Amino acid sequence: MKNEQVAGALRDIGFLTEVEDGPNAQFKSRAYYRAADAVEGLDEDVSAVYEKGGIDALLEIPGVGKAIAAKIEEHVKTGKIRYHEELRAKLPIDTAQLRIEGIGPKTLKAIYAKLKVTNLAELEAAAREGRLKTVPGISAKKEQDIIKRIEFAKKGGGRHIIGEVWPMIKQIESRLKGLPGVADASVAGSVRRMKETIGDVDFLAASSDPEKVMDFFTSMPEVAEVKGRGSAKAFVRLRGGIDADLLVVPENSWGSALQYFTGSKEHGVELRRIAIAKGLRLNEWGVFEGERQVAGRTEQDVYRALGLAWMPPEIRENAGEIELAAKGALPELIKYGSLKGDLQVHSNNTDGTATIEEMALAAKEFGLGYIALTDHTKSLAMAGGLDGEELLEQANRIWELNDRLEGVQVLASAEVNIMKDGSLDIENNVLDRLDIVGAAIHSNFNLPAEEQTARLVHAAENPAVDIIFHPTGRLINRREGYPVDIAKLVETAKDTGTALEIDAHYNRLDLKDEYAWLAVKSGVKLVIDSDAHHPLHYAFLQFGIGQARRGWATESDVLNTLPADRLLKAIK
Repeated sequence: MKNEQVAGALRDIGFLTEVEDGPNAQFKSRAYYRAADAVEGLDEDVSAVYEKGGIDALLEIPGVGKAIAAKIEEHVKTGKIRYHEELRAKLPIDTAQLRIEGIGPKTLKAIYAKLKVTNLAELEAAAREGRLKTVPGISAKKEQDIIKRIEFAKKGGGRHIIGEVWPMIKQIESRLKGLPGVADASVAGSVRRMKETIGDVDFLAASSDPEKVMDFFTSMPEVAEVKGRGSAKAFVRLRGGIDADLLVVPENSWGSALQYFTGSKEHGVELRRIAIAKGLRLNEWGVFEGERQVAGRTEQDVYRALGLAWMPPEIRENAGEIELAAKGALPELIKYGSLKGDLQVHSNNTDGTATIEEMALAAKEFGLGYIALTDHTKSLAMAGGLDGEELLEQANRIWELNDRLEGVQVLASAEVNIMKDGSLDIENNVLDRLDIVGAAIHSNFNLPAEEQTARLVHAAENPAVDIIFHPTGRLINRREGYPVDIAKLVETAKDTGTALEIDAHYNRLDLKDEYAWLAVKSGVKLVIDSDAHHPLHYAFLQFGIGQARRGWATESDVLNTLPADRLLKAIK
């Protein structure tokens, strides 16, 4: 899709615009970031949007004004944006490599001016050789911190965040399913297991005409390079740098191929051990007794032949699911689409992009019955955080809005900042007047684990706090979460009746799956929230549900599967 390329260019412009001086630089930068998010979240190709209605249709995209619409039009027509090229000429660095959390564009500009560093390898060499501290504003301590951040960035190298590649993957899957002569098609592997990052993509199709299917696959517009092709398999590199392969199997092997290429390596090894113990042979073509295929058409048939119940893809990690499947004792995981509301939503009163009413109506259209409006609070100045008086004024406007809204309710709330000592930046006599309250850490990420844990514990013990938002503060592939004793936090949440959040924004997915599993095991309630700053962001909820399923959460483990009236009785 063109969306990824256009969004990438707009995001790059946003990043490079931050370098500029002047009162509007930050505003302009955020406008480009918001537009990039909107384009990336479109259900159809932005080129098709433009072809249908020209620049007027582009202006209908939330967050896209005349100036940005003109730049999108230019990219659709020419494949580039002149303003983008002008910015890159001023600062000719590889922004895709160097966009590392904690190393801002102004720092990169200073490093380039002094050392002419343009990519990650050059930045790492300069840091390890001690040259970065010769740059004004960079101390020896900051130089060591940059080395740590580079090491973390390199760990995620080659892996793509699921939400960034999801629209393209699902569009390819949909096209394959609709291809004449294809009985079924699916993405498999880590995408089907809803892993937070993806190394490559495995596609499967069932067809009696593999040549035709592979011709279609290798000629798709998303394909940048065909790396190899056999009689039933093709290997390509997609635009954006992610590798993908397609295996075409006959219909009687569809289920076995889907099973074989979905689970983790450890899950597959254990299943093959079970098959051998039963005198069977298991591979992508089926379950065999000698040369006779005894199962393979469906996944259920394959698992049944091994004496097992079918297992949800998200938990196929050989982490206890096989033993429970043998007993028929697997839990019924929370279902996609089962959330009744979203408990972290932002408006343009702070750092969101739409009004409260617009966010409420978008939630209704998405199928939700309520949202909690959780704008930031005063100590988060960069997001335009609200003070106590402003929060109560906003709450009154929300309650007035609810009188005229139909089919959706807005809960007056806030994302309150947890200070360095664990106190909150808004007094309890204000928070007690809101419907629901979430608290989160947004600063002092470098404190030791004991102090960081104490901050979260202190916040969870506050009777005004119902939810701890994004409890570890991580940004996938960009920033490690701050050090925290998660077992201690879970224990405190259990003792105080505080819910822990799975922030479903695909850059966060925080809690991570193993922490969600610990919460579930301990009887701590979860909430799954989109962290929506834009009406399109409600779509992120599917990633949060996937994360919850990977943590073995059931519907009863997640508070916002309840309608609003029952939710408000269930929170502390």
